[in-house]
Amino acid sequence: MNGVPDLKVGEVLREHRAITDEDIAAFADLVGDRGRHHLPEQGRAMAHGLFTASLATKIGGQLHFIARRMGFEFLRPVWSGDTITAEVTVRALSEVRSGTGVEFDIEIVNQDGETVLRGDSTGVIRH
Repeated sequence: MNGVPDLKVGEVLREHRAITDEDIAAFADLVGDRGRHHLPEQGRAMAHGLFTASLATKIGGQLHFIARRMGFEFLRPVWSGDTITAEVTVRALSEVRSGTGVEFDIEIVNQDGETVLRGDSTGVIRH
């Protein structure tokens, strides 16, 4: 496709991240969600769902992808100490007026191979 020569339908792009207490606290400060399950006085902190989802947006940023729609289903909690992997699959590519239309399927799994998030996104990579 013009402007996206290396992207192919069916291609899977991956990113990994180890989740730390410091990451969760920084995200809580950034967005203002300081729920006690995210910042407990004792025990492990639960990562924000949108923090978990942001791993997929890292892939979008590498592609200069402009999202028009995102949908997420949060299936399991992600805890401090977990390592998660985003798998973003190119579902469709099309020519649109402003560039290349892209549809992605998203799955994020934890270190045990359990799916913690499933979703999708549509948008454009501008030429």
